[in-house]
Amino acid sequence: MLPWYHCTIMAVDVERVQTGVRLEKRTLKVLKGLAEYLDLSLGDLLEGIVLHAFEGQAPFGPATLEQIERLKTVYGLTLTAADSHQLREAPDV
Repeated sequence: MLPWYHCTIMAVDVERVQTGVRLEKRTLKVLKGLAEYLDLSLGDLLEGIVLHAFEGQAPFGPATLEQIERLKTVYGLTLTAADSHQLREAPDV
Protein backbone atom coordinates (compact mmCIF):
# COMPACT_ATOMS: atom_id res chain seq x y z
CA MET A 1 0.00 0.00 0.00
CA LEU A 2 1.44 3.33 -0.99
CA PRO A 3 1.17 6.22 1.44
CA TRP A 4 -1.74 8.55 0.64
CA TYR A 5 0.52 11.39 -0.45
CA HIS A 6 1.64 9.42 -3.52
CA CYS A 7 -1.86 9.28 -5.02
CA THR A 8 -1.94 10.59 -8.56
CA ILE A 9 -5.02 12.78 -8.76
CA MET A 10 -5.74 16.09 -10.38
CA ALA A 11 -5.11 19.16 -8.26
CA VAL A 12 -8.16 20.71 -6.64
CA ASP A 13 -8.38 24.45 -6.06
CA VAL A 14 -9.27 25.35 -2.47
CA GLU A 15 -9.39 28.44 -0.29
CA ARG A 16 -7.20 28.11 2.79
CA VAL A 17 -7.42 30.22 5.93
CA GLN A 18 -4.81 30.89 8.59
CA THR A 19 -5.78 29.44 11.95
CA GLY A 20 -4.23 29.25 15.35
CA VAL A 21 -4.68 25.91 17.07
CA ARG A 22 -3.22 24.68 20.33
CA LEU A 23 -1.70 21.20 20.29
CA GLU A 24 0.11 19.15 22.89
CA LYS A 25 3.81 20.00 22.59
CA ARG A 26 5.19 16.51 21.89
CA THR A 27 2.36 15.74 19.48
CA LEU A 28 3.25 18.84 17.48
CA LYS A 29 6.92 17.83 17.41
CA VAL A 30 6.00 14.41 16.02
CA LEU A 31 3.71 15.99 13.41
CA LYS A 32 6.41 18.44 12.33
CA GLY A 33 8.98 15.65 12.13
CA LEU A 34 6.60 13.53 10.08
CA ALA A 35 5.81 16.41 7.73
CA GLU A 36 9.52 16.92 7.16
CA TYR A 37 10.05 13.18 6.62
CA LEU A 38 7.24 13.12 4.04
CA ASP A 39 8.36 16.43 2.47
CA LEU A 40 4.99 18.04 3.16
CA SER A 41 3.94 21.21 4.89
CA LEU A 42 2.37 20.73 8.30
CA GLY A 43 -0.92 22.02 6.89
CA ASP A 44 -0.89 19.50 4.02
CA LEU A 45 -0.15 16.68 6.45
CA LEU A 46 -3.00 17.69 8.77
CA GLU A 47 -5.44 18.09 5.87
CA GLY A 48 -4.56 14.63 4.61
CA ILE A 49 -4.99 13.05 8.04
CA VAL A 50 -8.35 14.75 8.57
CA LEU A 51 -9.73 13.97 5.11
CA HIS A 52 -8.81 10.30 5.51
CA ALA A 53 -10.37 10.20 8.99
CA PHE A 54 -13.58 11.79 7.65
CA GLU A 55 -13.89 8.83 5.27
CA GLY A 56 -12.94 6.21 7.85
CA GLN A 57 -9.65 5.48 6.09
CA ALA A 58 -6.21 5.02 7.59
CA PRO A 59 -3.95 7.84 6.38
CA PHE A 60 -0.65 5.96 6.69
CA GLY A 61 0.88 2.73 5.49
CA PRO A 62 3.16 0.45 7.53
CA ALA A 63 6.42 2.24 6.67
CA THR A 64 5.03 5.63 7.71
CA LEU A 65 3.60 4.16 10.91
CA GLU A 66 7.07 2.83 11.74
CA GLN A 67 8.50 6.32 11.23
CA ILE A 68 5.80 7.74 13.50
CA GLU A 69 6.79 5.27 16.23
CA ARG A 70 10.43 6.34 15.89
CA LEU A 71 9.47 10.01 16.14
CA LYS A 72 7.26 9.32 19.17
CA THR A 73 10.24 7.70 20.89
CA VAL A 74 12.56 10.58 20.00
CA TYR A 75 10.12 13.19 21.32
CA GLY A 76 8.84 11.18 24.29
CA LEU A 77 5.24 11.06 23.09
CA THR A 78 3.39 8.48 25.16
CA LEU A 79 -0.16 9.69 24.53
CA THR A 80 -2.50 7.32 22.69
CA ALA A 81 -5.97 7.53 21.16
CA ALA A 82 -7.34 6.54 24.57
CA ASP A 83 -6.08 9.88 25.88
CA SER A 84 -8.14 11.85 23.34
CA HIS A 85 -10.48 14.42 24.85
CA GLN A 86 -8.99 13.74 28.31
CA LEU A 87 -6.10 16.22 28.12
CA ARG A 88 -5.96 19.36 30.22
CA GLU A 89 -3.47 22.18 30.44
CA ALA A 90 -0.70 21.68 32.98
CA PRO A 91 -0.72 24.36 35.68
CA ASP A 92 1.80 27.17 35.23
CA VAL A 93 4.93 26.59 37.27
